[in-house]
Amino acid sequence: MYKIIIADDHGLYRRGLRLALTAGIPGVEIFEATCFDAVVGLLAEQGPIDLAMLDLNMPGLLNQEVLGDVLVAYPETRFAIVTGNDSRSEILTALSVGLHGYIVKSQKDEEVVLAVKEILSGRIYVPALLSRNSGGQEPQPLEVPHRNGIGARFLERLTSRQKDVLKLMAEGYSNKEIARDLDIAEATTKIHAAAILRELGVRNRTEAAVLIKTWLGTI
Repeated sequence: MYKIIIADDHGLYRRGLRLALTAGIPGVEIFEATCFDAVVGLLAEQGPIDLAMLDLNMPGLLNQEVLGDVLVAYPETRFAIVTGNDSRSEILTALSVGLHGYIVKSQKDEEVVLAVKEILSGRIYVPALLSRNSGGQEPQPLEVPHRNGIGARFLERLTSRQKDVLKLMAEGYSNKEIARDLDIAEATTKIHAAAILRELGVRNRTEAAVLIKTWLGTI
């Protein structure tokens, strides 16, 4: 049975989200909080909590960086932002801070339930808008591994040459440009790039570049 905190100062949204989650996740136990201090209290009193869903605009939560110490103090808990702000920059900030998910309030109930299930299963969830393509097709939710799961351990699994390729991928270089810069065959570059995408658990170079630039910084 999962324990989830829903933290939002709007009671109507809390109740609606509670109904959606209890209907979509059998046996879930929900705790409600109206401010960040109440969240911290619940984490201490009702732990271990599996997931804390926090509204960015609720009282006591100044910004995403405030969550840094809480994430360290409760490593067994996964944290997700629930907000009306669908800004790409806010989503990337949430990922860089170390949060496990970003849910937009305009999403449908079934999408939110799916997002919560993904987060509880150990993956990262961000809304589809982060991976919109230019072809006009309906995007699918982008599910990516958490930075703590790829950080040092991810880099250790790469060869020296793959790290070189990774850095240039993050800068937006094409396979041909990477091959020319590293003085290797383009076919070899493609092999290295495919291995990197597989290790990252992403579907394409765009998603890989977002992760690399957001989480890994300078290699």
